[in-house]
Amino acid sequence: MPIVKVSNLDKYFGRLHVLKNISLEVAEREVVVIIGRSGSGKSTLLRCINFLEEPDNGMIEVDGISVPATHRKTREHNQQVHDLRLKTGMVFQEFNLFPHLNVIENIIEAPVTVKKMSKEQASEIGMRFLEKVGLAAKRSEFPARLSGGQKQRVAIARALAMEPRVMLFDEPTSALDPELIGEVLNVMKQLAKEGMTMAIVTHEMSFAREVADRVIYMDEGCIIEQGEPEKIFAAPADPRTKQFLERIR
Repeated sequence: MPIVKVSNLDKYFGRLHVLKNISLEVAEREVVVIIGRSGSGKSTLLRCINFLEEPDNGMIEVDGISVPATHRKTREHNQQVHDLRLKTGMVFQEFNLFPHLNVIENIIEAPVTVKKMSKEQASEIGMRFLEKVGLAAKRSEFPARLSGGQKQRVAIARALAMEPRVMLFDEPTSALDPELIGEVLNVMKQLAKEGMTMAIVTHEMSFAREVADRVIYMDEGCIIEQGEPEKIFAAPADPRTKQFLERIR
C-alpha cells in the first residue's frame, strides 16, 4: 500500500490552473524526486500534500489519513489536516528558523507546542537528530552564527524531531552557496539509505540520479513522465523531458 496517495488533484491560483488532475503514489521507503522547469507546479504539489496550499479538487492521503479538497473549513476538516501534517515533515528553500531561539530551542518548539511533549523529552529527541545531521556541538548557537548549510541541516533536524512518516523537501539547496550544497545533500542521502520515505523537488540532477528510486518530470501542471532514474536521464520517452534535460546539462 502506498504511504502517500494523491488522487485527481487540481489547484488554481485565480484563473491559473497550476496543477491539472494530478494522481501520484509514493510507497513506503521510496525516494521520489520531482524535476521540471520553474513554474511547472512542483513546489505547489508538495505544498498541497501537507495542505500548506489548499487543493481545489481531489484527495490527499498520508499514512492512512485521507483529506478531501474542500472549501468548507469545518472542525472535522481542520482536524484531518492537523492529523495529516503530523505525518509529514517539510524542509523549505528558506530555513525559517526563529532568530531569537538557539538551535535546540528551534528544534523542540514544535514537539512541545504541537505534540505537548515535555521540554526534557523533546530535547532528548532533538539532540538525537542534531547528531544525525552532524551539529550536536551547535545546540546552543543562534541561527545568526550558523552558515547557510548549517541552518538547513538544523531545519532538517527540526522536521525529523516531529518523527514524521514522510519527508517533503522543496528545493532545499537552492538558497545555498555552491560549496555548502554537499553537506545538505549528504544528510539527505543518509536519510534515503536509512529508509525514510521522501518526496524531493530539486534542480540537483546528479543527486536525483544517485538517490531517487523514481524520477518524475512535470511540465505545465502535469506529470509528463516518470520512471527509474537511468530510464529518465538516459532515454526519456517524452520529447519535453528530453528537451528539459538537454537544456540543463
